[in-house]
Amino acid sequence: MTDHAIPAEDALEGKPVSASRTTLSHIMTAAETNLLGTVHGGVIMKLVDDVAGAVAGRHSGGPAVTASMDEMVFMEPVRVGDLVHVRAQCNWTGRTSMEIGVRVLAERWNESTPPTRVGSAYLVFAAVDADGKPRPVPPVILETEKDRRRNQEAQIRRQHRLARRRAIKELREKRIAEGLDDDL
Repeated sequence: MTDHAIPAEDALEGKPVSASRTTLSHIMTAAETNLLGTVHGGVIMKLVDDVAGAVAGRHSGGPAVTASMDEMVFMEPVRVGDLVHVRAQCNWTGRTSMEIGVRVLAERWNESTPPTRVGSAYLVFAAVDADGKPRPVPPVILETEKDRRRNQEAQIRRQHRLARRRAIKELREKRIAEGLDDDL
């Protein structure tokens, strides 16, 4: 998916970061554990995708689909009885896509201690119309220095994604030309 400039007459009015910032909270139960007795990473990833999807839909004003997950970092295990807070915001927008940053925090459900950061992720969402075709998204209006930093970091991640895709495409084309295509 490419993001090209939108003609001025078609430009959407921007939305501030705070307009779509969202938090989802969930108490972890025994049904969500892995074989080690901690919460399964896939459960956390689902919460991350859910909250990021809500932010993307709110920011774009309609349906948005997960295009990629740039990075998912697990810093600490999550345990049964933890109250998990998954916080997300729109860091960057292109013409039809958005990067959503997510922070995962956990605290004991029955204690009043501050939450601990247990994970983070960056996801790219594409806004789609009723036919599943890409549609324009409003630009994100950065409100704080943290928002500006996150936006700059999102642009670096985007440049890296595009460069990685180009390099892989070139390598595959070269291997095919050399008769070395391995179907993966």
